[in-house]
Amino acid sequence: MSARPAALVTGGRRGIGRAIGVALAGAGFDIVASDIEEEGAAETEAAVRAAGGDFAFVPGDVADLGGHAALVEAAWSRFGGLECLVSNAGVGAMKRGDLLEVSPQSWDRCFGLNARGTFFLAQAVARRMVAAAAPHRGTRSLVFISSANAFMASPDRAEYVASKTATSMIARLFALRLAEEGIAVHDIRPGVIRTDMTAPVAARYEERIAAGLSPIRRWGEPDDIGRAVALLASGALPFSTGDSFHIDGGLHVHSL
Repeated sequence: MSARPAALVTGGRRGIGRAIGVALAGAGFDIVASDIEEEGAAETEAAVRAAGGDFAFVPGDVADLGGHAALVEAAWSRFGGLECLVSNAGVGAMKRGDLLEVSPQSWDRCFGLNARGTFFLAQAVARRMVAAAAPHRGTRSLVFISSANAFMASPDRAEYVASKTATSMIARLFALRLAEEGIAVHDIRPGVIRTDMTAPVAARYEERIAAGLSPIRRWGEPDDIGRAVALLASGALPFSTGDSFHIDGGLHVHSL
C-alpha cells in the first residue's frame, strides 16, 4: 500500500486529463488514469512519473454503468485506496448546429456520459470512501470538470450545454451529502481550453479571443485546469465545498 494519496482521473490518458494527472502527481498523489482507449497512456505515464507520482492505467467507459464496479475495484486496489476522484471524462455534441436539429442520439450520448455516467461513478467511489476506515492518507475529495457552458448558453450545442449544467449540479448535490463525511466536492468550469474538442473551431476562437472574448486574452491550456484541480485536491481550501471555480480567463465576468 502506497503512503501517498491516490487519485482516479477519468478521461485521463490525454489533454486535460493528462494535465490533471501530472499536476496531482506534483502535489503528492499517485494516479490511476481511466479511459475507453489506451492510446496516449504511455506518454501520460511518463509525464506523471517525471512529476513524482506512480501510475496505473485502468480501461473503462464511464457511460457503461455495468462496468463501474470493476473500474472502482481496480482503481481502489492498485494503490490501496482512493483519496480523490476527478470526473473529467466527457463528450461534446455529435455536431454543432441548429438547436432545432438536435438528435435524440446526440442528446443521449452527452447525458449518458456527462451526467448519468458521471453521477453513478461518483456514487460508487463515494460509497467506497464513506465505508473506508480511517486514517486516510490525505484530504479526500471529488472534483467534477463541468464547463463555462454550465452557465453560458450555446444554442449550437444544446445537448452538451444542458449535460454540463447537470454535471455542475451533481457536484453541489454530492457536496451536501459528503460534507458530514469529511469529503470535499468541487466543480471546475473551464473556459476556452486548447484541446482536441476545441480544435475543429480553433480559428473561430482565435478571432474571438483576440477581440476580447475573455479579459485574459489567450487560450486556456490543459495545465491551467490541472493546477486548479491539484490545489483543491491537496486541501489548500479546507473551508470550501460545493463551489464552482471558473478557470476561464475571466470569461464569466459580466461587463457593461
